[in-house]
Amino acid sequence: MDPSYLQFVNIREHSSFVHRNDREGAQRVAEDQIKAGVARALLLETISIKEVDIQKTVLIIGGGVAGLTAGIDLAEEGYDVHLVEKTPTIGGKMAQLDRTFPTDDCSI
Repeated sequence: MDPSYLQFVNIREHSSFVHRNDREGAQRVAEDQIKAGVARALLLETISIKEVDIQKTVLIIGGGVAGLTAGIDLAEEGYDVHLVEKTPTIGGKMAQLDRTFPTDDCSI
Protein backbone atom coordinates (compact mmCIF):
# COMPACT_ATOMS: atom_id res chain seq x y z
CA MET A 1 0.00 0.00 0.00
CA ASP A 2 1.18 3.49 -0.83
CA PRO A 3 2.31 5.21 2.42
CA SER A 4 0.65 8.42 1.20
CA TYR A 5 -2.67 6.90 2.23
CA LEU A 6 -1.71 6.26 5.85
CA GLN A 7 -3.75 8.11 8.50
CA PHE A 8 -3.02 7.71 12.21
CA VAL A 9 -5.59 8.07 14.97
CA ASN A 10 -4.12 8.13 18.48
CA ILE A 11 -6.84 6.61 20.66
CA ARG A 12 -4.53 5.95 23.60
CA GLU A 13 -3.26 9.51 24.04
CA HIS A 14 -6.39 11.42 23.02
CA SER A 15 -9.09 9.22 24.46
CA SER A 16 -7.99 6.51 26.90
CA PHE A 17 -5.65 8.67 29.00
CA VAL A 18 -7.84 11.76 28.95
CA HIS A 19 -11.03 9.88 29.88
CA ARG A 20 -9.58 7.16 32.09
CA ASN A 21 -12.41 7.51 34.63
CA ASP A 22 -15.20 7.88 32.07
CA ARG A 23 -15.53 4.74 29.93
CA GLU A 24 -18.54 5.98 27.97
CA GLY A 25 -16.86 9.32 27.27
CA ALA A 26 -13.69 7.56 26.17
CA GLN A 27 -15.73 5.35 23.82
CA ARG A 28 -17.50 8.36 22.28
CA VAL A 29 -14.26 10.26 21.76
CA ALA A 30 -12.56 7.19 20.25
CA GLU A 31 -15.45 6.66 17.84
CA ASP A 32 -15.39 10.33 16.82
CA GLN A 33 -11.63 10.17 16.25
CA ILE A 34 -11.94 7.07 14.09
CA LYS A 35 -14.74 8.68 12.05
CA ALA A 36 -12.62 11.81 11.59
CA GLY A 37 -9.60 9.71 10.60
CA VAL A 38 -11.61 7.80 8.00
CA ALA A 39 -13.07 11.06 6.63
CA ARG A 40 -9.59 12.55 6.31
CA ALA A 41 -8.23 9.37 4.74
CA LEU A 42 -10.83 9.68 1.99
CA LEU A 43 -9.26 13.03 1.00
CA LEU A 44 -5.63 11.86 0.95
CA GLU A 45 -3.80 11.91 -2.36
CA THR A 46 -0.69 10.20 -3.59
CA ILE A 47 2.47 12.10 -2.74
CA SER A 48 4.96 11.87 -5.55
CA ILE A 49 8.53 11.16 -4.53
CA LYS A 50 11.21 13.00 -6.44
CA GLU A 51 14.88 12.23 -6.10
CA VAL A 52 17.30 15.09 -6.54
CA ASP A 53 21.06 15.28 -6.53
CA ILE A 54 22.52 16.82 -3.40
CA GLN A 55 25.35 19.31 -3.55
CA LYS A 56 27.54 19.12 -0.49
CA THR A 57 27.73 22.91 -0.15
CA VAL A 58 26.20 24.90 2.72
CA LEU A 59 25.83 28.56 3.55
CA ILE A 60 25.89 29.50 7.22
CA ILE A 61 24.73 32.98 8.12
CA GLY A 62 26.24 34.18 11.37
CA GLY A 63 29.72 33.62 12.77
CA GLY A 64 28.68 33.22 16.38
CA VAL A 65 29.27 30.12 18.47
CA ALA A 66 26.39 28.22 16.85
CA GLY A 67 27.41 29.16 13.29
CA LEU A 68 31.05 28.27 13.90
CA THR A 69 30.14 24.96 15.52
CA ALA A 70 27.78 24.07 12.67
CA GLY A 71 30.45 25.01 10.13
CA ILE A 72 33.09 22.84 11.78
CA ASP A 73 30.74 19.87 12.10
CA LEU A 74 29.61 20.12 8.47
CA ALA A 75 33.18 20.59 7.18
CA GLU A 76 34.22 17.43 9.04
CA GLU A 77 31.39 15.62 7.21
CA GLY A 78 32.83 16.68 3.85
CA TYR A 79 30.64 19.71 3.08
CA ASP A 80 31.99 22.83 1.42
CA VAL A 81 31.12 25.51 4.02
CA HIS A 82 30.60 29.22 3.29
CA LEU A 83 30.31 31.33 6.45
CA VAL A 84 28.85 34.86 6.24
CA GLU A 85 29.21 37.29 9.15
CA LYS A 86 28.05 40.93 9.08
CA THR A 87 30.67 42.19 11.54
CA PRO A 88 34.45 42.31 10.98
CA THR A 89 35.09 39.62 13.62
CA ILE A 90 33.64 36.20 14.33
CA GLY A 91 32.54 34.83 17.68
CA GLY A 92 29.31 36.74 18.19
CA LYS A 93 28.40 37.56 21.79
CA MET A 94 31.08 35.19 23.05
CA ALA A 95 33.79 37.45 21.63
CA GLN A 96 32.44 40.34 23.72
CA LEU A 97 32.96 38.51 27.01
CA ASP A 98 36.20 38.95 28.92
CA ARG A 99 35.88 35.68 30.89
CA THR A 100 33.80 32.53 30.53
CA PHE A 101 32.25 30.21 33.10
CA PRO A 102 33.29 27.84 34.72
CA THR A 103 37.04 28.29 34.16
CA ASP A 104 37.21 32.10 33.97
CA ASP A 105 39.36 31.71 30.86
CA CYS A 106 39.57 34.49 28.33
CA SER A 107 36.76 33.98 25.80
CA ILE A 108 38.92 34.87 22.80
